Amino acid sequence: MASRLNPLKYLATMHICCIPTILASMRMQEVITEADKLEFLEVALRIYKDDPNWIRPLDKDIEEVFDPGKNKFFKRGECTRWLLKTETGVTAGRIAAFVNRQYKQEQPTGGVGFFECDNDFEHAAFMFDHCMHWLKERGMEAMDGPINFGERDKWWGLLADGFYPPLYGMTYNPPYYQVLFEQYGFQLYFNQICFALKVKNRLGDKFYERHAMYAGNPDFSAVKMDKSRLMQFARDFTDIYNKAWAGHGGGKELEERTVIKMFKTMKPVMDENIIWFVYHKDQPIAMWVNIPDLNQYFKHLNGKFGLLDKLKFLLLKKFGKCNRFVGIIFGVIPEFQGKGIDAYMIVEGAKVIQPLNKYEDYEMQWIGDFNPKMINIAESLGTNRSRVLKTYRYLFDRNKEFHRHKML
Repeated sequence: MASRLNPLKYLATMHICCIPTILASMRMQEVITEADKLEFLEVALRIYKDDPNWIRPLDKDIEEVFDPGKNKFFKRGECTRWLLKTETGVTAGRIAAFVNRQYKQEQPTGGVGFFECDNDFEHAAFMFDHCMHWLKERGMEAMDGPINFGERDKWWGLLADGFYPPLYGMTYNPPYYQVLFEQYGFQLYFNQICFALKVKNRLGDKFYERHAMYAGNPDFSAVKMDKSRLMQFARDFTDIYNKAWAGHGGGKELEERTVIKMFKTMKPVMDENIIWFVYHKDQPIAMWVNIPDLNQYFKHLNGKFGLLDKLKFLLLKKFGKCNRFVGIIFGVIPEFQGKGIDAYMIVEGAKVIQPLNKYEDYEMQWIGDFNPKMINIAESLGTNRSRVLKTYRYLFDRNKEFHRHKML
C-alpha cells in the first residue's frame, strides 16, 4: 500500500540512522543497453497485468521518443530515462526527464514523463527527487509532468477521470498515480478535458442556424480531405495552425515540411470523410482533423509492429471494426473566430459522416481548461465530458508563488 504520510514529516519522524538505509536500498539505473530498453517497456506489463482497460502502446512509439535520430526535440533539448531498482534488483518503476529549450514558461521548466510505479510513495518520491536534481543541474527551476518530450498530442497529462480504454497516444494510468504526484507536492497547472458524443445524434439547432449564414455564400466552401492533394492540404493545415495557435502556452510555429511529413505518415490511416477544411475566397480559414481510433486495431498487436504485425494491422483495418473516430485538432483563424464558421464546418462534415453509419462514437482529444472558447464549442455540440487528465507543475523553490496556466 502507498504511504499517505507527508514525505517531509515522515522523514522527520524517523531516527536519522534509518534514512541512509532507505536511500541505499534503491538506485536509479539509466536506460542504456537493449536489455534496459526492454525492461523500460515491460515495467508497464506488471503494473497493468490485472487492468482490462489498458491498451499496450506500440513499443516503437515509445522508443522513438528517446531516439535522437527520430525525435526532432533532441535538436533543442535533451532527455534521459531511468529504471528504479530496489535492493533486491527488482524494477519497481520507471521515469524520464527532459529539457526542451523552446518550452517557454514563467521560469525555466523541464519535464518528467513515462512514469510507471508500484503503489509505493517512497518509490515515486525517489524517482521525482532524482529527476529534480537532474533538471536543476541543467538550469531548470520547475518540472511539469507527466508530459512528453514532444508535442502535446501524445503522452501528455495524468488520467484522473475516465478509466476506460484510452485513445491512441493518450495517457492511461492507475488512479493511485494522482495520489503519488500530489503527495510529492505537484500542483495542478491545468486540466485537460475530453469530450464525446454519439455520432448519430442530431446537432443543436444553433449549428444549423449558423450554418445557414454561410451555406449560400460562394465566398465560403467546406472541403473534405482528398489524399491525392495531400501536399496542398498539409500547407493549408500549416497556415491555419500558425495563425490560430502559435505563441499560445509555449506553442510555436509549425514548419511546412514537418506537417507534410506528418500527413504522409498519417496517410495510410486517414479517412477522407472525417477531415474537413473551410476556405474563404480560396484562403484556408478553419480545419477539423479526425482519424479513426487506431487503438481499436493496436489492442490486438501487444505493442509489436513488425512485418507480420503490419500485415495483421492491414487485415484488421480492412475487415475489422472501428466504431470510434477521434478529434485530433480543430481550429479557426482569429479573424473568423466567434462568427459561426465552426458550425458551418461541423454541419457540412455531419452531412457526410452521419449517413455513412460507419462510426458510433466520436471523442475529442483534450482541450485545456485555459481555453474556454474551445470548451464552449465542444459543449455546444451536445457532448459529455468523457475524461479528465491533469498537467502538474512542481516548483523547485517551494516559497515561490504558484501560478496556473494563463487563460486564453
